[in-house]
Amino acid sequence: MSPAATADTTKSTAETAKTIDAATLKSLLEDNPNLTVIDVRNPAEFESAHIAGAHNIPLPLLSAHTVELAARLQDGVVLMCQSGVRAKQAQERLAAAGLQGGQVLTDSADDVEKAGGSVVRGRQVWDMERQVRFAAGSLVGLGLLAGRIASPKFRVLAGGISGGLVFSALSNTCAMGKALAYLPWNQGASEPSWEEIQAKLDR
Repeated sequence: MSPAATADTTKSTAETAKTIDAATLKSLLEDNPNLTVIDVRNPAEFESAHIAGAHNIPLPLLSAHTVELAARLQDGVVLMCQSGVRAKQAQERLAAAGLQGGQVLTDSADDVEKAGGSVVRGRQVWDMERQVRFAAGSLVGLGLLAGRIASPKFRVLAGGISGGLVFSALSNTCAMGKALAYLPWNQGASEPSWEEIQAKLDR
């Protein structure tokens, strides 16, 4: 198979990833309590609320060990985050590394709980998507206000945030989210090590 054909096959696999909702996941867990659910949010988000039995593998850590993880997982794995965006990125990486059939949950842990699923709750923190929206909106508003009462130069801040959000959408990345992850309230829970993750997956 030519490199171009291989790339097309990988792209097709990623694009046809199956998405499921909270009710479907609840049914899957009832039929198979040992179903592997991987939550790719950061540890603080995971600690706030997560599906009982889910494994926390933050997206940056998953990206660093994609090949090893794809070799360990079964095809029935379900990937989740808050809205499905980061989970979709994780699925695409794993699909490119050889995992077939990974499913993406388009709902959140809260939605699973509303559907009757079991959710574990801890110290509460806003999910990263909500933090990004708040930070972006605040910076744009601050830039416009400062541009009106102090100097028009401050409007560059609003324009920069706007451009950053457009780039984020086009590239399917989020630099602001990565930056916010370093803030104190997002550091409450320790990130699992790759060794800890391997041990849990092998149980």
